[in-house]
Amino acid sequence: MAQYEELKQSVIMGQRDKVKEIVGALLERGNNPMDIISEGLTRGMLVVGQKMETGDMFIPEVLASAQALGAGMELLKPIITGEELSTLSMGKVVIGTVQGDVHDIGKNIVSMILESAGFVVVNLGVNVPTDKFVEVVQRERPEILGLSALLTTTMPRMADVVEALKRSHSRDKTQVIIGGAAVSQHFADSIGADGYAPDAISALNKAKQLLGKL
Repeated sequence: MAQYEELKQSVIMGQRDKVKEIVGALLERGNNPMDIISEGLTRGMLVVGQKMETGDMFIPEVLASAQALGAGMELLKPIITGEELSTLSMGKVVIGTVQGDVHDIGKNIVSMILESAGFVVVNLGVNVPTDKFVEVVQRERPEILGLSALLTTTMPRMADVVEALKRSHSRDKTQVIIGGAAVSQHFADSIGADGYAPDAISALNKAKQLLGKL
């Protein structure tokens, strides 16, 4: 359908108002909300992810696309049944910047990208104590825990979180992905994390990979 293609392109272009206009028009015509999501919104964001990976789109553009998709979802969610909504969810992610570190731009970008791809994200913010991560993991039972650190001095906190999860018997229930300028794949391996993501799209792909949805 031409309007689904137009919706897809509007997401790619980050045209928030246009996305809302098209979604509203499709709903008025009786189109299935799930079709609007799968045939328009999701396909648009898939292209955005591909373009970012190839260097044809950059963070500001990706964020605009994510916000445009979010605007469309705001109109659709109230009329989607709980069962349908559960089929859309890729999984739950708890994410935060470790204690001693107050950098959150990269983490927030990752959160937005994950949400736009269908993950439920619990963003704990910055300077998060180890016991807080454990507490929230036990309460929320996420499939994935994302840890961020920009400073080399706060890297050891990531290892502390992994060890604390083991002590609380929560480690085998949650996949741990780390990211941030201070860390690397080698460091992820050394602390027993399940994955490392150098950027937002890598974080999304790693999350999908770990959950077998890539």
